[in-house]
Amino acid sequence: MTWTSRLNGSGKDNEEALRRALALFSKWQPPAGTTFHQFVGRVDAGGGYAIVETDNPAELLDGTSKFIAFNEFQIHPVVDMAEWAHAGQEGIDFRDSVS
Repeated sequence: MTWTSRLNGSGKDNEEALRRALALFSKWQPPAGTTFHQFVGRVDAGGGYAIVETDNPAELLDGTSKFIAFNEFQIHPVVDMAEWAHAGQEGIDFRDSVS
């Protein structure tokens, strides 16, 4: 998951939005079904990254819906590289089987 801060106002507006976002974040807890392996903020204060594991991607809506006013989110589901390579080989095998 990546997020970028929505800094569209004046300096004062952005500061107030950041203050509110931090107050909300201090009360937020990740859903029980998610594991945050890494949760980091960018040094330029423009957003951050998280490596999140869950069996139910809908659980990610808990955070995105609560912070959408302050951040733009991008979520890219991934699989282990071994699974990715296996699926890639199956795709090649399928395409080769069709003439």
